[in-house]
Amino acid sequence: MSAATGADAPLLSTALHDLHVELGAKMVPFAGYDMPVQYPAGILAEHLHTREAAGLFDVSHMGQVRIRGESFTAAAAALERLCPADFMGLKPGQQRYSFFTDNAAGILDDLMVTRMGPGTEADHLFMVVNAGCKDADIAHLRANLNGRCEIEVLADRSLVALQGPKAATVFARLAPDSAKMKFMNGAKLKAAGCDLIATRSGYTGEDGFEISVANADIHALTRKLLAEPEVKPIGLGARDSLRLEAGLCLYGNDITEKTNPVEASLVWAIQKRRREEGGFPGAGIVQRLLSEGPARRRVGILPEGKAPARAHTEITDQSGRVIGEITSGGFGPSLGAPVAMGYVEKAHSAVGTSVNLMVRGKVLPAKVAAMPFVPHRYHRG
Repeated sequence: MSAATGADAPLLSTALHDLHVELGAKMVPFAGYDMPVQYPAGILAEHLHTREAAGLFDVSHMGQVRIRGESFTAAAAALERLCPADFMGLKPGQQRYSFFTDNAAGILDDLMVTRMGPGTEADHLFMVVNAGCKDADIAHLRANLNGRCEIEVLADRSLVALQGPKAATVFARLAPDSAKMKFMNGAKLKAAGCDLIATRSGYTGEDGFEISVANADIHALTRKLLAEPEVKPIGLGARDSLRLEAGLCLYGNDITEKTNPVEASLVWAIQKRRREEGGFPGAGIVQRLLSEGPARRRVGILPEGKAPARAHTEITDQSGRVIGEITSGGFGPSLGAPVAMGYVEKAHSAVGTSVNLMVRGKVLPAKVAAMPFVPHRYHRG
């Protein structure tokens, strides 16, 4: 997922902008869009409500892309030239997390890819990319898959995320077939008279769905969902604290073109065939790092006390030598304590290692911790 950008261009709006204003949202610039950071209840209440019931997020600023080839195999093989995931092995309705890499194994963006279709010529890949990277991602796809695939940008569709332990119960009332879905599955559904593309996934660590729908239908669907007693609107502030507690990366902070998948602890997203065969940008570097180990690793950090450690906070060893940097940090409402993640030298990456953080000129003790900080509750069936 992606951080905000600092572009000076006029802010764009999602199709739900007027509804956010109607609901009393505080709007802020994010990735070139005017987005709701919180509603009147506040970030803390929104965060805890999502953990306890169901929260609805507008993520329509993300990019949605359909990739078609002469066959599914052709499309999957073409995309494997840009990403290290095993797309060829996707079954109909199966989803994978992946990322674009460059020749230095740097991460250009992270993304979600779902195989949609019945296994016929209608079979295709549905991709969701980060808002701040989507123009570059689409240009990257067109430049490298030109002549191999049709790249269709779905600019006429919105995207909302329904997240939380009661999300499945709520969504099944509107789209009964959603109850059959498992984590990292996608399907075409109908709900509230609307045609949907839904995936059982999200960015909070909770069970839930990301739901793509035509802009013309998004207001009707959103109002139907918000009318359910378990559902409240949730802004970007709680989205960030939820994903941090879940140990999930934010593109532009925790992963960038200057980080590689091995040091970022994302090797799980590179399936065995791709690790062995390579064939993606930077594959040789990834294979070497898998064999030798990286110089640093992304780890969880639990500061002592109540002061949060924000991005770019220096991490030092007990002698005061800088050994790394926080990339994301803040208060974890579910824990009632600060949480963070960042990169440290490999020798200091073991869970339980004592480190120090330089927060506002003061030394703050902390420990390397396992992630996620709050257990994932995905529905695996």
